[in-house]
Amino acid sequence: MGQMIVQVVLVAVMVVLVGVAGATPPGIAKNPSHATCKIKKYKHCYNLEHVCPKFCPDGCTVECASCKPICVGDCDRPGAVCQDPRFIGGDGTTFYFHGKKDTNFCLVSDPNLHINAHFIGRRSQNMKRDFTWVQSIAILFNNNHTLFIGAQKTAAWDDSNDRVDLSFDGQPITLPQSEGATWTSQTSPSVTVSRAEDSATNSVVLEVEGKLKVSAKVVPITEEDSRIHSYGVTEEDCFAHLDLGFKFLDLSREVSGVLGQTYKENYVSRLDIGAKMAVMGGSGSEFESSSLFSTDCSVSRFVGDSNNIGEKSSFEGLSCQSGIDGQGVVCRR
Repeated sequence: MGQMIVQVVLVAVMVVLVGVAGATPPGIAKNPSHATCKIKKYKHCYNLEHVCPKFCPDGCTVECASCKPICVGDCDRPGAVCQDPRFIGGDGTTFYFHGKKDTNFCLVSDPNLHINAHFIGRRSQNMKRDFTWVQSIAILFNNNHTLFIGAQKTAAWDDSNDRVDLSFDGQPITLPQSEGATWTSQTSPSVTVSRAEDSATNSVVLEVEGKLKVSAKVVPITEEDSRIHSYGVTEEDCFAHLDLGFKFLDLSREVSGVLGQTYKENYVSRLDIGAKMAVMGGSGSEFESSSLFSTDCSVSRFVGDSNNIGEKSSFEGLSCQSGIDGQGVVCRR
């Protein structure tokens, strides 16, 4: 009898453990082929079940405002910086950081890695803040290497036209428009940039050996997006921007930045996690950088390669941006 009770208890414990291990992230359906909106304020969509599109290999979630299913991808995992912009921290918490248009902010700062983002945007007449998106990022590492990716400005969007700008150490990267095309640096650590396996344009993967991997996709603000969210986007500019997914391989305990701080072991979120739309408050001045290639934000931890500490950083005075009519990259000091 005692042995039977022990077996029953063990079975119960195994069931509980399986349930915890297979717990479904918020907003993603237990059945990967179906999804529902779980935010009650969207009465037109709340609790309606949607069938995920066939091209969503990892299932889908529902954008409640438009009541449409969207694929689960890099924008739904820790390390994501997408949309306007929505962050998913290393701790799994989703939050928004709006910042200011035409301003640069430190996303990650560590002793040997620094990532800044340039925000573009527009001000709605009914808003006290800017609508913002990440137009480009600069990745600085080892005191003398820079990796840049940006979205070219464009009016009408055509996904068959590549709108990605890339450069390494100030020199443009030319990447063939074919799925899986790859460029590799001759440096140490090596830098690899490749086209996504499912796209010949506007979607790339960047990897710095031993440090990080970044998926980046250039996307526009569509007319429907603008209508639903009242962005007020006009025909002159579709505000092409980057959707980003970061995977970090070697962060220290000192890491900071809008995204970087969420990877600290002792990080305590200041967000109101009970809010339907958690926003990192304030102007973001503590994360603001004077330029895309500057490491002068107040939370900066960057010192460069330990073998070169104390030397003048080669990033000082360097500025990179899209070239004439949005074509190519121009870097100047």
